[in-house]
Amino acid sequence: GDVWADDFIIGDPIDCSGPLTYSINRLGDPVNIDSTGIYFFCQDTGLVTVEVHTWDPLGNRSTCETFLFVQDNIGVCDGEFTPLAQAAGAIETESGTLVEEVEVSLSGMGNDWMVTGPGGGFSFEGLTPGEDYTITPMRDGDDLNGISTFDMVLISKHILGVAPLQSPNQLIAADVNNSRSISSLNLILLRKLILGDAVELQHTNSWRFVDARYVFPNPADPWEETFPEILNLNNLPDNGINEADFVAIKVGDVTLDAQANSFSGLETRSFDGDFDLQMEEIELKAGEEYVLPLRTADRGLIDVLGYQGTLKFDRTAVELVDLMPGLLSEEHYSTAFLDEGYLTMSWNQHPNQMIAEGQLLTLVLRARKDARLSDVLSVGSRVTVAEAYGPGGELLQPRLAFYGNTQPQQDEQFELHQNKPNPFRGDTQISFELPEAGPVQLIITDVAGKVLKTLELEGVRGYNAITLSHEGLPAGVLQYSLRAGRHFATKRMMILSN
Repeated sequence: GDVWADDFIIGDPIDCSGPLTYSINRLGDPVNIDSTGIYFFCQDTGLVTVEVHTWDPLGNRSTCETFLFVQDNIGVCDGEFTPLAQAAGAIETESGTLVEEVEVSLSGMGNDWMVTGPGGGFSFEGLTPGEDYTITPMRDGDDLNGISTFDMVLISKHILGVAPLQSPNQLIAADVNNSRSISSLNLILLRKLILGDAVELQHTNSWRFVDARYVFPNPADPWEETFPEILNLNNLPDNGINEADFVAIKVGDVTLDAQANSFSGLETRSFDGDFDLQMEEIELKAGEEYVLPLRTADRGLIDVLGYQGTLKFDRTAVELVDLMPGLLSEEHYSTAFLDEGYLTMSWNQHPNQMIAEGQLLTLVLRARKDARLSDVLSVGSRVTVAEAYGPGGELLQPRLAFYGNTQPQQDEQFELHQNKPNPFRGDTQISFELPEAGPVQLIITDVAGKVLKTLELEGVRGYNAITLSHEGLPAGVLQYSLRAGRHFATKRMMILSN
């Protein structure tokens, strides 16, 4: 029979970090946040010691030890009885990060499904030994998770043979169009995602999963034979299986930095230096048109492998009349968000052609009012996250500098962005930008203002992002607010019912 962790809870304690969850295991068994219950068999009859764990949303836990007495009150164990078994496992990336929000289905002699929590584990109990079962993991959505222009840099080097990708999982991740090969088409599809021209991958789910026990016969060509993305359990052993594990692969993420679970917390960027873009500082006069080249600093491009970001302009002050390509051709930028005042950019060096400097593109602006150029143009992360990559892959901070202005212009205003995806079922990412580092508070409320969840975080100057799980939150329209010092902003989001 089943015994659940909740059976041992008398009243729900309150924790400032959010709703609590519970897990249970036999004393001495591995601790698993997703093990919310235990199935007891005839051989368990008698006194059994168990551990009950309380978990907060940040992954902290408190443990107590207790016991229960297992009885066979209806005499099942005295007659003919078919023992039952379980199939359990964990899902993690090649780098060892546990993956949540994976839908794991069981088919065969009975059907079941569950969704992994932050611990990445799953368990199906009450299975019949000797029967055949199939386990299939699936996770889709969050397509841009872990993807940046630096992934394109590495894939481009692989295509040209300059620096081949090292693991079969990286090769599978680079196969964005699921063609069983890696070509320049994969780069085109990735750039569309980065620029915001596409919101999802068209040819595959955003995550793929490989049986962890599988050994690629040719690691340099993972498609030499069809690799197993399901696990067939034929003639399930009497004692079941506890290592039905999978390796998770985030498609497009060859750098292996996708955020796989909510334990990862706040995503921040620590920059190793600056990458300057330059424009001439001028005083704009209402009604006049200006031709303005966007350039790099002297030898600026020779020091970067790639660059991406969002050029933001104040629509109340200027109108973008025309855009002329330079080193950035039309494939390297997107005008999809011009109505909102944003131009997205993504560019990477060709591995066999090092460009030292040059004109990236030229903007033709018409002034709507008198203004200083540095007050109406800036570089930020509103759509495409602003970052550049040094020769050794070090992360650089893009800045917009103006001739005659000693201080580079940066998008240092406080801004709370719309969550992505929205609406959502599993989890969503909330990003924001801060003018300076410091404590921030994320508050989730219903539309009437009732507080449902509060998160306390340490933010960094510039871009920040946090993954919010639907766990503990009701379906429907909710509000999320960000408080950072004297700054405060609120937006709405929608959680879909499962």
